[in-house]
Amino acid sequence: MHVHAHPDDESSKGAASTARYVTEGVEVTVVTCTGGERGSILNPKMDRPDVLANMSEIRRQEMERARDILGVRQEWLGFVDSGWPDGDPKPPLPEGCFGLVPTEEAAEPLVRLIRELRPHVLTTYDERGGYPHPDHIKCHEISVAAFEAAGDPERYPDAGEPWQPLKLYYHHSFNRPRMQALHDAVLAHGLESPWAERLENWEREPEWDARITTKVACGDYFGVRDQALLAHATQIDPDGFWFAIPREIQVDVWPTEDYELVVSHVASQIPEDDLFAGILDPA
Repeated sequence: MHVHAHPDDESSKGAASTARYVTEGVEVTVVTCTGGERGSILNPKMDRPDVLANMSEIRRQEMERARDILGVRQEWLGFVDSGWPDGDPKPPLPEGCFGLVPTEEAAEPLVRLIRELRPHVLTTYDERGGYPHPDHIKCHEISVAAFEAAGDPERYPDAGEPWQPLKLYYHHSFNRPRMQALHDAVLAHGLESPWAERLENWEREPEWDARITTKVACGDYFGVRDQALLAHATQIDPDGFWFAIPREIQVDVWPTEDYELVVSHVASQIPEDDLFAGILDPA
């Protein structure tokens, strides 16, 4: 079970490993916390009045297409997108949005889904949210809370029979070593790197990068990932940075998606190459 903040996050984070596991017969569920109603239109071709007027429905349709491409089950938690608070100082979040829902309350529908679907593995964002969007931070908070509460019969007693997922992971694919390796490879091929400016301003945090425990080989599924990304036409510019690095270089240089094992109720040796290590091959 992958828990994400908005439609499109499931395609930009962990989509290739998702596609690999689906192909191997794993039942994968994507939980989407909000409808992405306040997200920006990042594809110039979709920046049109008719799209703006129907953003909620269009984002839902995009999610349905990405879901079908990845081969996953997808569930909405039904919270309202908080939007990106832009300004200095940042304005208050809009009333009723996901970022303002108390964590204990917002975790309840996720606990209910965990108990209904009984996943063995749960993935979400790190405590920074991957980046500091209020919905990503709240997604992290409710995912950790639900992981801890789902197996406790005294917590949320009306949300179904208790079920304890065995492993909790954070996504770490947007890490500096990966981006540096891709950047260097692109330059070596005489191409322009989309990561040059970002890397110049990216503070080195070796202790943060060292948190990666698990690298899932999934280069064969980067094409599926890209098709799922393109399904989110309002969010993903097909001429933008997502596709600026040839796929062949990506597969050659960094053919994995990277995770941090945060909690495990099974024995698993670190480093891992499988989110199900210790579950499918118990020690």
